[in-house]
This record gives sequence, C-alpha cells and structure tokens, in this order.
Amino acid sequence: MNDDQLLRYSRHILLDEIGIEGQERLLASHAVVVGAGGLGSPAALYLGAAGVGRLTLIDDDEVDLTNLQRQIAHTQSRVGQAKVDSAREAILARNPEVRVDALRQRADAALLDRLLPEADVVLDCSDNYATRQMVNAACVRHQRPLVSGAAIRFDAQVSVFDPRQAGSACYACVFDPAEAPEETRCATLGVFAPLVGIVGSLQAAEALKLLSQAGTPLTGQLLMLDARSMEWTRMNLSRHPNCPVCGPVCGPAV
Repeated sequence: MNDDQLLRYSRHILLDEIGIEGQERLLASHAVVVGAGGLGSPAALYLGAAGVGRLTLIDDDEVDLTNLQRQIAHTQSRVGQAKVDSAREAILARNPEVRVDALRQRADAALLDRLLPEADVVLDCSDNYATRQMVNAACVRHQRPLVSGAAIRFDAQVSVFDPRQAGSACYACVFDPAEAPEETRCATLGVFAPLVGIVGSLQAAEALKLLSQAGTPLTGQLLMLDARSMEWTRMNLSRHPNCPVCGPVCGPAV
C-alpha cells in the first residue's frame, strides 16, 4: 500500500482482526454485486469505500423517481440513467481507486459462468426469486461464497452460503426452487426505506469479513429482522441431503 492508502484505510488497519494484511486482501479482491437498487446501493458503496479492489455491478434497470426514497447510490439528477452507471459514479466519487465494471444487463447463467471464476465473493442484491436461485446455482457450480439478502415491507433476511465448506447449506436447501412463492415487489407492497440500508450494509459487512478473513461469517445461519419492533431472529441452517443444486456437488450430508 502507498501512503495515501495507508491513510485512507487507517481505521481498518487499526483493527487487529483486519490490519494491513486484511486490507491488502480487500484491495486484491473482486466482488460481484447482482442488483444495483435498494440492497445493492449500500452494499456496493461500502465495498468500494472499504477498498475492495474490483467491483462488478449487474443490473438492467434505470433510475426512477420512486427509487430515490431508499436507493441511496442514486440521485435526482441521474433519473433515467442506468442504475449500474449511477452506482459506479457514486462509488468512484468516494473512492476513485476502485475498478468498477458496470454491466447493464440482466444476470443470466452465461454471464455468471463468465464472471464467477474470477470473483472472490458474490452478493445477491436482486429482487426476485428466480434470479436468487440462478445466482445460487452459479455460486455452487463455481464454489464461490454467496451473501444473500432480501427485504420487503418491514421484514428482511440475510445469510451467507459457502459451498467451499463441507455440509454448508446453499440457498436452494432452504428455499426450494420447485416451490417458487408468489412474487412480492416493492412496487406493490412497499418497503421501509432504511430497511434496505440495514440489509445491504449487513451484506457488505459479511462480504468484507469473508474477503479479509476477519471475524465469523453468517455461514449456516439465517438472520431475520422485523423492523416494526427491531426484533432479530437467528435460525441455524443445514444442507438438505436431497438438494437438487448442491447435493450432487457437495456429496453426502454430514
């Protein structure tokens, strides 16, 4: 690290759990963020500010006036702009040293198969069940840790799924791909503005822990929040022995 980096990241370096070695790991890391909206905004901003060396943002949507209530990477002046370009501008305004690849397209299996071999962590900040399942399957195929988050109305959840760990559940172990729930969108049900900030920040925290090797990730646990009462619930997860996604990859459950 140069002198400017030592100063910029000094508050991380002061932490025994991160230090210079952990910060250097962040600088050398590549995070893929699927979704640049409510969850992706705070997640990507914190990853960039913290010094993750390369970020790849994937989203095919444009900034809309209704987004500005909660999607903090975007501004009034960027309404109509691609969300990935708006988020890239916001990240670079805070930390111009970060490489930000802005991909204005919907995530699909082919794109993920191209990106994930070079990625160190994937953050699922999407807003629909099909995409979550597709991202999870790609992470299992390429053995990449997945930080998953979701928020609607006043309810939210976050977890880490790490196929590198024997016996670790994947997203499909917990949420059956064959039993897709009725889609719930912010446009029809609403969402409490700070809730996506809480969850997106938690996703960034879990990703930074994985990348810097600091602390203990949420692997094997589902953290749920009811923001009406600010009540947190923690649930232990285990791999489903007949999971159609990770079962053939991980082998027998332990």
